[in-house]
Amino acid sequence: MTITVNTNAATNTASTAAGAVQQGTVLQILLSVAFVHLLNDCVQAVLPSIYPLLKAQFALSFTQVGLITLTFQCTASLLQPWIGLYTDKRPLPFLLPVGMCVTLCGVGLLALAHSFPMLLVAAGMIGVGSSTFHPEASRVARLASGGRFGFAQSLFQVGGNVGSALGPLLAAAIIVGRGQGKIAWFMLLVLVAVIVLVSVSRWYGSHLANAVRKAAAQHVSPLPRAQVIRALGVLAVLVFSKYIYMASLSSYYTFYLIEKFHVSVDTAQMYLFLFLAAVAAGTFAGGPIGDRIGRKRVIWVSILGAAPFTLALPYMDLTWTAVLTVVIGLVMSSAFSAIVVFAQELVPGKVGMIAGIFFGLMFGVSGIGAAAMGHLADIRGIEYVYRIASFLPLLGIFAALLPRMGQRR
Repeated sequence: MTITVNTNAATNTASTAAGAVQQGTVLQILLSVAFVHLLNDCVQAVLPSIYPLLKAQFALSFTQVGLITLTFQCTASLLQPWIGLYTDKRPLPFLLPVGMCVTLCGVGLLALAHSFPMLLVAAGMIGVGSSTFHPEASRVARLASGGRFGFAQSLFQVGGNVGSALGPLLAAAIIVGRGQGKIAWFMLLVLVAVIVLVSVSRWYGSHLANAVRKAAAQHVSPLPRAQVIRALGVLAVLVFSKYIYMASLSSYYTFYLIEKFHVSVDTAQMYLFLFLAAVAAGTFAGGPIGDRIGRKRVIWVSILGAAPFTLALPYMDLTWTAVLTVVIGLVMSSAFSAIVVFAQELVPGKVGMIAGIFFGLMFGVSGIGAAAMGHLADIRGIEYVYRIASFLPLLGIFAALLPRMGQRR
């Protein structure tokens, strides 16, 4: 009697089982970095959410409110490209929990601050923590993507968007009406983030060899250098138009609603939550859609497609203002994941640097835009700011200059 063993089937079964285990681990890491991104951006969203409280307590002008945002956004942006560039060559897994510890100190200082300069220092420390988190966490997400780069970037990014949406709600529940000292409760969220990042950094450290080998094998761009530079410039213009407009909503939307429609602070916070929740939903959709239909199409529709709604917004009543801001959040937010992955495909092997540049550009542009719009609001009024900012998405026409890239469908 002869017994025939199908070794190929056995091997395939074993490979499938191993792949399933590996995929489970990968999904766990993706969910972990997305969760920490949620906690990180939730804490960051507390800052603009308590601007009305700080403005009243410290007798701040709109210009000073804009300077707080500028301080946070600049510290969050200027360091990111350099950290990404350095860690492309020498990855530092421990930087993830260390950076979050800096955020922890910033939140503590924000709860204790008794002067405008101390508010600026606290905002700057929160920004520094953010600048160390985003490049390395984005690299971990790509490493754990299994080739689904758009999906991984969207999942990572949507964690931050959900956190940004929850921040105003938690601020309204915990801080508004109870005083500045209650900000200290948010230190607990940062501590949870530190604990999770310790585990993520261990996984990251154990997979560094594979990451370095892949980076070495993917260092040649699919396009000529001049075309790559032009495409990166176009992406920068698109980020500029998108995030200056988004800064007008994230930083001044509550003031706009209070001044124009005379709603309460709590009601304005709820409308801000609706906008930020729409941003989270749009972000999650953008990456997977880009994986399927092409990132250029997503970028084109996301920015230029929002223009009709932004142009109409300043002339609407309260109900239609809420509806249009939800639509704007859904449409505009779908672009960022596609932009980051598109740029990483333009410059293979520089995942950290590209993530640092575009996350940094996002924060920097938002900060400069918030400061400029705050000064303009002091001079001409907050409604004038929204009329001027409504034209920014028209710059989405520059997406037509982006090259076609081969993508998995």
